Amino acid sequence: MPRNTTSLAILFADIAKSTRLYEILGDADARNLIGNCLLLFSEITQRHGGSVIKTIGDEILCTFANADVAIEAAKDMHRRLAHISLPDHPDVQPLNIYIGVHVGAVIMESDDVYGEAVNIAARMVSLAKQRQILTTEETVKTLSAENQSTARRIDRTTIEGFGGVVDIYEIIWEQQDVTVMLDVTLEDLALRACLELCYGGKTVRVDQNNPDAAMGRQDHNDLIVNDKRVSRSHVRIEYRRGRFMLIDQSTNGTYVGIQGRKIKQLKKDEIQLHGYGIIGLGREVNETSTSAIRYTIRF
Repeated sequence: MPRNTTSLAILFADIAKSTRLYEILGDADARNLIGNCLLLFSEITQRHGGSVIKTIGDEILCTFANADVAIEAAKDMHRRLAHISLPDHPDVQPLNIYIGVHVGAVIMESDDVYGEAVNIAARMVSLAKQRQILTTEETVKTLSAENQSTARRIDRTTIEGFGGVVDIYEIIWEQQDVTVMLDVTLEDLALRACLELCYGGKTVRVDQNNPDAAMGRQDHNDLIVNDKRVSRSHVRIEYRRGRFMLIDQSTNGTYVGIQGRKIKQLKKDEIQLHGYGIIGLGREVNETSTSAIRYTIRF
């Protein structure tokens, strides 16, 4: 089949903390709940004139004719999800999602889409926090004046295979978020940011006054983890103007779980930390692991 290239708005929506749902509800109920959420997102996509390309576990990939329609669909997904409740499981927190959007050229082939724009949208959803809609400067420039007025630049990143730096914007869709943004600038929030590391009854802070923390097996580290899989100087966290970067320098790698999402192994590389999560030195960890280092970013 010949390849067909066109410009579309790509939207990824990912259900937050889906692994936790399986732990609490069991496989069957969690699968049904996630399936109902994805069905809801599919209906919203079609209502806004978009197309569902595929679902991948707890994630859906959709396309729209332009960014404005994609953003409206994203807002609708956030709002409608609030109506899904679990009366039989009051211990389960309300469901939330991460959303990433990007506009660009894609290759359409065999009912799927490929290309740089898809990769950038996937990167946006991987960086999003719960209840966020993240997009790019390139996408914001195509939005209507009304939607542009709700866009706030919050960060920048590099994307593998993409030349240069990508500026990241959040689309503010909840009224209370707009109020906060007017009262406190993003730069002010960044300067106030503090990351707390907790392990073995000890807490270490990383902020503009204490801009780095080291973890490893030897005594010189801020957090000492006495395990044969842990390198002498295993990993460090650096503060960079409100951003917290984890840099692995170990033999066996570092395992990082960010905001309940899937654990990622890092080896001789770095990653930006967001919100809260867990860190495993030399071994994979989960929320109940005694060897897990827990982090929280506070403002």
